[in-house]
Amino acid sequence: MTHTHLAAAMQRGTEFLGSRYAIMGGAMSWVSERNLVSAISNAGGFGMIACGAMEPHMLEEEIAETAKRTDRPFGVNLITMHPALTELIDVCAKANVSHIALAGGLPPKGSIDAIKGKGAKLICFAPALSLAKKLVRSGVDALVVEGMEAGGHIGPVSTTVLAQEILPEITDVPIFVAGGIGRGRAIAAFLEMGAAGVQLGTRFVCAHESIAHEKFKKAFIRASARDAVTSVQLDSRLPVIPVRALKNKASEEFAAKQRDVANQLDTGSVEMMEAQLQIEHYWAGALRRAVIDGDVESGSVMAGQSVGMVKGEAPLADIMAELCDEAETSLAP
Repeated sequence: MTHTHLAAAMQRGTEFLGSRYAIMGGAMSWVSERNLVSAISNAGGFGMIACGAMEPHMLEEEIAETAKRTDRPFGVNLITMHPALTELIDVCAKANVSHIALAGGLPPKGSIDAIKGKGAKLICFAPALSLAKKLVRSGVDALVVEGMEAGGHIGPVSTTVLAQEILPEITDVPIFVAGGIGRGRAIAAFLEMGAAGVQLGTRFVCAHESIAHEKFKKAFIRASARDAVTSVQLDSRLPVIPVRALKNKASEEFAAKQRDVANQLDTGSVEMMEAQLQIEHYWAGALRRAVIDGDVESGSVMAGQSVGMVKGEAPLADIMAELCDEAETSLAP
């Protein structure tokens, strides 16, 4: 199928990304690596490497290996709280990475200038209109509006509400909508609302090219939307951002981890930043156990609510074609 109407609706997004489709791959730690990222880009989308807790030399290798697998554009997602953020930005600059996304909070002082000053386009996440306006004033080049239906770390507001709130108010920069998107018809709807494109993660996890463990993929295929639940914050002092994942033993273990860290705060054995990093390291380790080792019981099976629309494994190109065909059909008069 030709995608004439989709191409017109996505023009601003595709011009910004340099890809055929303005469909960004969500940055999923351990999943969004060289194989899946390159497959997304080769299928016409825009793959994003999830740097996560990688050290600079690891990111350097990941970028190089991804570039060996695709000649299409791709980007890198960096976590704002990473202690080596400056070095990671330098790695991206040396590798001529065209787009960098900063996730996990407001960009630290100097990071925006460091990224843009080295020629990359900067994408940031805006979970509220006030923050979106602040980020635009700060000079970011594009925004991702991600609702609570997404997998992994989430905010408190749904995708549809955020889109309605932010899209009409912010026109200076391209906006990509994310969270719970599993069908091309939804992509078409957000484009018609004014989005430049979308970001999807959960729908791509079970692509043939994804290195996620077979048990991890099977958990996705079996799950329904209501199985993807959010973690609970036990102590208001802990800067715990809710995480959406399939319910399992890891949920209970996370509660125990929070109690342990809270006790450390009580005794003064850790500072608040260290406490936050401990929580982040917990998720990184739990997610690796599930994605790489296939421990879907005590590992974290992070998934968005669109997981119910994942019906089986398929080549990434087929998933992308299905999404784009559905969107084209919806957009055509």
